Amino acid sequence: MTENGLRFMTANEQSELRGELRRDEPMARHTSWRVGGPVDRFYRPADMDDLCAFLAQLDVGDEVFMLGLGSNLLVRDGGLRAVVIATSGRLNGFERLSGNRVRVEAGVACPQLARQCARQGLRGIEFLCGVPGTLGGALALNAGAAGGETWDRVESVLVVDRSGRLHERGPEDFHIAYRSVENRVSRQEWFVAATLRLEAGNAAESQERIRTLLARRGATQPTSQPNAGSVFRNPPGDYAARLIESCGLKGHCIGGACVSEKHANFIINTGTALAADIEDLIGHVARTVKEITGVELIREVHIVGEAARP
Repeated sequence: MTENGLRFMTANEQSELRGELRRDEPMARHTSWRVGGPVDRFYRPADMDDLCAFLAQLDVGDEVFMLGLGSNLLVRDGGLRAVVIATSGRLNGFERLSGNRVRVEAGVACPQLARQCARQGLRGIEFLCGVPGTLGGALALNAGAAGGETWDRVESVLVVDRSGRLHERGPEDFHIAYRSVENRVSRQEWFVAATLRLEAGNAAESQERIRTLLARRGATQPTSQPNAGSVFRNPPGDYAARLIESCGLKGHCIGGACVSEKHANFIINTGTALAADIEDLIGHVARTVKEITGVELIREVHIVGEAARP
């Protein structure tokens, strides 16, 4: 069935699926900045098989957007003309394998993954405790903290393609860099699971390291206010936060969006921000840093969707 150029599933097709489908779902409910207009279709799959079945029923022209916890993401106020598939809490499998390896599905939250591995005496992934997203997002971005990066621990990944088929891929199938991962095989594949190589460790020591990292994060980042994590990548040999602060931008606001007083590479929603306020502030910070220091900051946050209509 087609409406305004968009195909919606028939009642018969929907009955074959086990997940939850919503239309015109406000993305402000699903992003860590708490902003964002409506998405055409929003689907929470029941599990991996249901995700594959849902993808197989979409039209070729439907744009697909995979969503984890909605961090590192700004959805514009006009919303998103796409099909958003939310994996958080749905693709949540965790299995310990031989040789200090684990198989983890993409919807598992990074802090949960770090704690689960620590409890099982596995070392090497503690740094993910401070990453406010899912494993799927961490894989897509090569998320890192405290000197560790996600792909340092990846043995293989499972991806799903546009037609719902699953493929096993290795690190050699991706171009992996600082906060950047590019699929060499296809741009129409999404991470749904990964096998991680860890090390035998001491559960108490790993749990103590997690507590230390979380305490440091709470002391240096605005964790109690809506934000999307680091806005800009750190330039080579420097820190985005230092550059932003050196330009006098801490506390600078546009509408309800402000550069955090606690950490200059974070933008917070004080409670009334629109996505447009946040995007305008991101642009203002980047232009100001470029004008004063000559450094061009590269945005880490992904901006998607349409501006609100006047």
